[in-house]
Amino acid sequence: MSNPIINFDNLKIVDTPEKHQKFYIETYGCQMNVADSELVVSILQNSGFAYSAKMEDADLLLINTCSIRDNAEQRVFGRLDIFRLMKKKKPSVLIAVIGCMAERLKTQLLEVEYKVDIVIGPDAYRNLPLLIHQAEGGQKSINVLLSREETYADISPVRIGSNHVSAFISIMRGCDNMCSYCVVPFTRGRERTRDPQTILNEIKNLSIEGYKEITLLGQNVDKYFWEKDQYGFADLLKHAAEIDSSMRIRFSTSFPKDLTDRVIETMAAYPNICKSIHLPVQSGSNRILELMKRGYTREYFMQRVESIRKHIPDCAISTDIIAGFCSETEEDHQETMDLLRSVKTDFAYMFKYSERPNTYAQRNFPDDVPEEIKTRRLSEIIDLQNQLALVSNQNDIGKTFEVLVEGFSKKSKLNLFGRNSQNKVIVFPALNYKTGDYVQVMVESCSSATLKGKSV
Repeated sequence: MSNPIINFDNLKIVDTPEKHQKFYIETYGCQMNVADSELVVSILQNSGFAYSAKMEDADLLLINTCSIRDNAEQRVFGRLDIFRLMKKKKPSVLIAVIGCMAERLKTQLLEVEYKVDIVIGPDAYRNLPLLIHQAEGGQKSINVLLSREETYADISPVRIGSNHVSAFISIMRGCDNMCSYCVVPFTRGRERTRDPQTILNEIKNLSIEGYKEITLLGQNVDKYFWEKDQYGFADLLKHAAEIDSSMRIRFSTSFPKDLTDRVIETMAAYPNICKSIHLPVQSGSNRILELMKRGYTREYFMQRVESIRKHIPDCAISTDIIAGFCSETEEDHQETMDLLRSVKTDFAYMFKYSERPNTYAQRNFPDDVPEEIKTRRLSEIIDLQNQLALVSNQNDIGKTFEVLVEGFSKKSKLNLFGRNSQNKVIVFPALNYKTGDYVQVMVESCSSATLKGKSV
């Protein structure tokens, strides 16, 4: 679920009294962080603050952070260097670190060398205006209290982008899985779900506003459960799909041990539920899966894949892979390679193991796979996945897909791009089509990353 830096360049600038600050925000990490930034923008605008698309014009610089890997944190520290230069030119500027790094590092971020004024965790965004007021008075401000109840269900996010096509909806927060390598339970707290009616109302409003696609978000959407009504994720998917048959429904992320046949069957029953499942396996070795505390075996994962193939033959399957986890042997690595070949994954997020402080793995397992071996194994995984993706895309040549147009191709304004139900990017001549259109496109050629075709 990783994403590049996102600037909210297309937000409406609201009129506010001169005494109120202008704020600028950058987002790193997963789709959940993007959704959280949309909440933060809403909270600040409703409190009288004005959004600035340019960092140089802002009085408050916010950076929404990710702690999933060390590399993600180093990118944030690099951006903080730039923020500090801004503060040197304009001493009144306030710097706020929000999100997962704020939760993990806490008061460390308030040390003198970082020049950070505000530190706020994922469950405390409602308090951001108060913390800003305190910081304006020269007081370093922090709130990293995690909550068992906060879902922000009553806050309407300010959506990014001007294409008015796709939107993220957070249906739950936190994670109880406690995988041995992962910091998410410590940075985002315990699992809790939103009232389903608030989610369905949000989807209805987006449909009325003309959005064509929504993505339901959670660290583990399969565990969505509203106890009051004994209402699970399959129920939510069904009712979401029935709101507007022309609106696409996506979701992320699924957890293998919790993906039920009922969810898969619901996907198969509704054409507007996209035929794409992100199912992170992390390793193909049962020994490593046990060390990772993933809660399933290789065989169980393959059963889930078989169920998907049975009910949704054209479903795309993507995954996550960690190379070089603690004590991983060459045999373990080859089992991962073999699993990828068996599943024929369409796409994968692939990373070297990055030891995270205070996780179970960091406390109990030595990070003993040499860096050069991690790099070599990751390279082999990437090469294999590229081969699998190319074969998958070659199999689509000659087929026609419904594509939701998302914008112009990066390479040429003569072409548009969009995604099909399987979440594959398709590029085709723009002609008279526009962003938000559904277009039937026949695939004529491909690379391992992209399908290319023409409208029919």
